[in-house]
Amino acid sequence: MCQSCNDTFQTLTRDGESRRNFLRSGAALAAAPLAASVATQAAAQEAGASLEASEVRAWAAFDTDGSFAPHTVPRRAAGPKDVVVEIMYSSICHSDIHTYKADWGMPQFPLVPGHEMVGRVVGIGAEVTKFREGDIAGVGTMVDSCGTCANCLADREQNCLNGTTFTYNSEDKISGGVTYGGYSKKIVVKEDFALRIPPGVDLAGFAPLLCAGITTFSPINHWDLQPGQRYGVIGMGGLGHLAVKLAAAKGAEVVVFTTSEDKIADAKAFGAAEAYLWSDEAAMRSQMGSFDLMLSTVPVAYPMQQFLNLLKLDKTLVNVGALFPIEGAHGMMMGFGRQSLAGSMTGGIAETQRVIDFAAHHGVAASYEMITPDQIGEACEKVVNKQARYRYVIDMTQA
Repeated sequence: MCQSCNDTFQTLTRDGESRRNFLRSGAALAAAPLAASVATQAAAQEAGASLEASEVRAWAAFDTDGSFAPHTVPRRAAGPKDVVVEIMYSSICHSDIHTYKADWGMPQFPLVPGHEMVGRVVGIGAEVTKFREGDIAGVGTMVDSCGTCANCLADREQNCLNGTTFTYNSEDKISGGVTYGGYSKKIVVKEDFALRIPPGVDLAGFAPLLCAGITTFSPINHWDLQPGQRYGVIGMGGLGHLAVKLAAAKGAEVVVFTTSEDKIADAKAFGAAEAYLWSDEAAMRSQMGSFDLMLSTVPVAYPMQQFLNLLKLDKTLVNVGALFPIEGAHGMMMGFGRQSLAGSMTGGIAETQRVIDFAAHHGVAASYEMITPDQIGEACEKVVNKQARYRYVIDMTQA
């Protein structure tokens, strides 16, 4: 009999193997399922924790001056059709600024803006089929709608007849109170309102597609811009620079009109065939009656007739920027050219997924400057002063 582990004498199995090694191997095999079971239980506990209600670190505006500071907001427990997204990047839209400045009515403070966000799925409800944990998802301008009205059934959830739930400062019909946006560490959203972000893209550069991208892409779809047609983009900020990139990728002949001389070279680098200053009267006259479609991205009201004059007969200027009373459109002149002045905002979920896929296919992403959450207030003021080049993206992993 073996007296100690150092003895050379060993009992052999019937196959001539060392019984000692055989037993050791068997013990290891027996332990493997136990270890796997422990790991599975730990993973299940972690997954379960990610679905629970939680308090999340965020950055909020506390007044109309945009005094942003750290804040904690509640996130609901994930339901069977919900996904939990750990936000990586959230970009600043001019709508965020209009909201906290009360340009569209007094918001409810503390206000957590942000409706252009991309992050990693860290939890999924039991009935989710669109995502797996570890996928990258985006969340845009809205997080819920009735799903049954004529507009929702037509993929226009943003125009829900029973009331769209927007991503922030909107009535939260599930949890009560108001919704909180992407200037935060995490969001819980129905899978139907989360967008699939393709692999291999610039995630920070794709965040602005969730609002600025779809807002400028939707008119291209609706008014059926064709390759080779002349497309005028008025204003080249966060919206306008994506309008240029997307239309150029579509094959249109893009012409930019800007008030900033230093943006002329940028416009051409983004794909514009031509770029002009508004103050260049000779250039403006040379463009009379030459455009198939125009898009105004300027966030404040201004006299628009000067650009309506540039349209061909029966063509349209679409306003997506100034959400205030329109100025300077002359009825007689519009009637003579049978020109149309139209409005558009964001698009539905299906159309938003379409712009994401289009951008990925054509290598389009926003041009941006990365900031940390403590720089939000300063960045917002730079947006107002036209100093952004061209989107500020917040690194929410630093929150």
